[in-house]
Amino acid sequence: MSKVIPGRFTAQVDGPFVVFIIGMRVNRFWQFWKWLPVAAAMGPMLKTLYSHPEKGFLGAELCLIWRGPMLVQYWRSFEDLERFAHDADDPHLEPWRRFNRRVGSNGSVGIFHETYLVAANQYEALYGNMPVFGLARATKHVPAIGNKETARRRLGLKGEPAAPSPPQP
Repeated sequence: MSKVIPGRFTAQVDGPFVVFIIGMRVNRFWQFWKWLPVAAAMGPMLKTLYSHPEKGFLGAELCLIWRGPMLVQYWRSFEDLERFAHDADDPHLEPWRRFNRRVGSNGSVGIFHETYLVAANQYEALYGNMPVFGLARATKHVPAIGNKETARRRLGLKGEPAAPSPPQP
């Protein structure tokens, strides 16, 4: 289990980045031969990405949603993400092709992804009494004090806390 860090923290990212949400949905549970290979394909991809930071992958969080897994991924750029997705030497392109051949549009398993390009300083995050998590785990985990105390301040705007922040341990 991850160590809980008491206090309020935020993420600090230098420059723009990409948030990529990817997942699958089991539509026909009894057709496990359709969805199990889709689920199994993500492991080798993540192993490659974590082993090769030069590919631009910053980190990910696994979430379980109704009927399947979902990953929130953080990337240095859209170009890095797209390069990984299209490169025949990386473990994404072949499972993508296999999915299109074996599942296609038969409805047994769904896949989805959403891509968000985040401009420098156009994000904010807060983690209170949490393990290092999400964007802060993928980038930098810093105290949410001073100019990082409120959401407005983290976005570079002016604003006082609506409620006093607890003292930082």
